Amino acid sequence: MSDVVIGIDASTTAVKAIAFTRDGRELAQARVAYPLYNPLPGHFEQDPEDWWAALLQALKELAGRIDPSRFAALSIAHQRETFTLIDDAGKALNPAILWLDERARPQVARLSKELGRDNITAWSGKPPDPTPALYAIAWLSEHRPEAVRAARAIVDVDGFLMHRLTGRLATSTPSADPLGLLSLETSTWHRTLVEAAGLKLEQLPEIIAPGTICGGLTDEVAKLTGLKAGLPVVAGAGDGQAMGLGMGVVEAGKTYLSLGSGVVSGAYSGEYRTSEGFRTLASPTGSGFMLETVLRSGMQLVDWIVRTTGAQSAPALEVLAKDVAAGSDGLLVMPYWAGVMSPYWDGAARGSIVGLSLDHKPAHLFRAVLEGICFEQAIATEAMETSIGHKSPSMIAAGGGTNSRLLMQIMASVLERPLSVSPVNEAAALGAGMLAAYAAGWFPSVEEASKAMTAQPDNRVDPVAELSANYAVRKEIYRDLYHATRDIHARLDALKSG
Repeated sequence: MSDVVIGIDASTTAVKAIAFTRDGRELAQARVAYPLYNPLPGHFEQDPEDWWAALLQALKELAGRIDPSRFAALSIAHQRETFTLIDDAGKALNPAILWLDERARPQVARLSKELGRDNITAWSGKPPDPTPALYAIAWLSEHRPEAVRAARAIVDVDGFLMHRLTGRLATSTPSADPLGLLSLETSTWHRTLVEAAGLKLEQLPEIIAPGTICGGLTDEVAKLTGLKAGLPVVAGAGDGQAMGLGMGVVEAGKTYLSLGSGVVSGAYSGEYRTSEGFRTLASPTGSGFMLETVLRSGMQLVDWIVRTTGAQSAPALEVLAKDVAAGSDGLLVMPYWAGVMSPYWDGAARGSIVGLSLDHKPAHLFRAVLEGICFEQAIATEAMETSIGHKSPSMIAAGGGTNSRLLMQIMASVLERPLSVSPVNEAAALGAGMLAAYAAGWFPSVEEASKAMTAQPDNRVDPVAELSANYAVRKEIYRDLYHATRDIHARLDALKSG
């Protein structure tokens, strides 16, 4: 009897293939890493063949641990906005350009002017920014026009891997959507955006709903992995949306917070709405939308502080930072080490440390970094909830940052609501597993699959009233920091570029 599904997370660093039971319990996991290339400043690339080799190896390892006859279906969550060009045989024509890439900032400015910033936001749900693939594709059309003309199709990670697994050229709505070429209101390719990128509509994959069976595993792939030929391969979702699904955020009033290298927050919306305060994405349930805020510098900024100060470790600094009073003795940190997405969409923005004195020590700086991350999240959450029209009474948090008790205490106090800690370590892969479970007929809807397979949080961090009052005042001061430094950062960026 087929009683296990495979949820795959093809992230920026590795493929993880995880076997899940009907109740969302993890049975086995295989992880295979691959390299990231940085050939020029601001250029981030990968070889799509590395994705494929890693996926085959991970699936083979999983099939070696669990009887392949038990697998009912598989689905893929993946790094978003990343894309490549393929020929008729599915071979990549260029290195994949990643979501981290910043080479297309001139194209962002040009297309914003030509098409209108508000129009792009209304059509795609995403304020202009180098992250959606639209602008990097336009860069390719300008700098590698022969490759674009020769391409059979442009594919996201889900589309590339599903084509290799099944032979069908298709991708899911929440996988294609982050490319920035989709009309979110109609779930179809937007002709104006496609043409602005320098593509033809026939160069784009078929779009299918998440949770739809794309096809069966080919005989060739079955031989390479040990899985059953014909195993249903199910349309998946971008890792951010899949993470929300895996954490049970499938209806209005629920919000998740991912405290990873970057800080991502998402809330479900039944209605289509856009704003400079967030970006709008297709829901992995197949109906409704996910509203998402993104701070690029999260836990990676904490790691930077540890390295820069020469501290022994983040936990060691945290012990010292606990004795620092709220407000870090007058320090404010704006955590834009990698630019800012929501709500300013300014790639030239950079981090700022304000208020340093000879009295400050590494512990002050460590705490100020945590406070800056929390202030930034609070402002982003306010913008999102103002648009939705209601405040979530609590948030469910996941990611490495949940291991920092100090960060969780500050975050709960700044957001003025309790934070529940998700017990799921691999929420994106679990979200993909839920889509596979729905397609396998285990549940009548994706929402029901999420409810049945999501573990209930057993750890909660409550806000401290005294801290909330203190931080509410400091947050209003922090709110002005970006505007006070924007022109300076833009002038410095212009000098660097020149």
